[in-house]
Amino acid sequence: MAHPSDLYRLREPESGVPRGLPLVAAITGFTDAGGAVQQVTEYLVDVLDADVLVEFDGDALLDYRARRPVLFFDETRFTEYRRPELAIRLARDELGAPFLLMTGYEPDFRWEGFTDAVVEVVERFEVSTTTWINAIPMPVPHTRAIGATVSGNRDELIDAHSIWRPQTQVPGNAMHLLEYKLQSAGHPVAGFVLLIPHYLGDTEYPAAAVAALESITAATGLLLPTDRLREEGREFLAKVDDQVEGNSELQRLVGTLEERHDSYMEENAVRSPLTGDDGEVPSADSIAAELEKFLAHRRRADDE
Repeated sequence: MAHPSDLYRLREPESGVPRGLPLVAAITGFTDAGGAVQQVTEYLVDVLDADVLVEFDGDALLDYRARRPVLFFDETRFTEYRRPELAIRLARDELGAPFLLMTGYEPDFRWEGFTDAVVEVVERFEVSTTTWINAIPMPVPHTRAIGATVSGNRDELIDAHSIWRPQTQVPGNAMHLLEYKLQSAGHPVAGFVLLIPHYLGDTEYPAAAVAALESITAATGLLLPTDRLREEGREFLAKVDDQVEGNSELQRLVGTLEERHDSYMEENAVRSPLTGDDGEVPSADSIAAELEKFLAHRRRADDE
């Protein structure tokens, strides 16, 4: 049997990577409602300072006939081959805090070997936490905040953010298997599955990407840029509202979804992350003290 390390190679010296960083994973699979994962991966790779640290072996993991790579043809010859990429990058957030970012395709083959390889990387770099995102279509209205189902073993995130907690069987993806193995090993892991309005599931929905980035921030404390996506989201929703306003059938659909959503949320309220165990909002002095502790921790981390 092949060793997990046979499925990847290091592109940067291992000695230059700090230990104890969080890992954020966003790989495209068979469901990506609203294009949430695709938008997040392209956006973060584009706007953040990030260098490839680990590159996985596409020849072993990918079915090229199902997802054919792109080659560029210029009149008489092929001039460029764009190789499908599944990689882990060493990235930095807006404050310069480092973290590991895994992006790319979901493997077609060797899920056991791939997930074992990721677990090996997690152990190799002493990763502190792993957070992954996904998005599925749901009968919810676009006029309400995007909710999520949170899985894993980080109870504080589940209590604060998971609004839908079904007992069911689901068609698995590679990240489900990775979460299962990390959780079995006692590693802190959380998966955020965003619940996207089903009538916007086939669009590129900027609000879905913003919700995904906010989920990552909630799980890791990383400060990720969202300004461009928020502006695109406002323009997108204005167009959706215009279409709904001019169509009585859509108005009835959205109205019905709003009633069901609000009724469900009244019965299944999620505790606000701003409140304490007693349900009280902390005072301004308490918030200021926590902010000072956070900034002091960041300064110590930068010094190290």
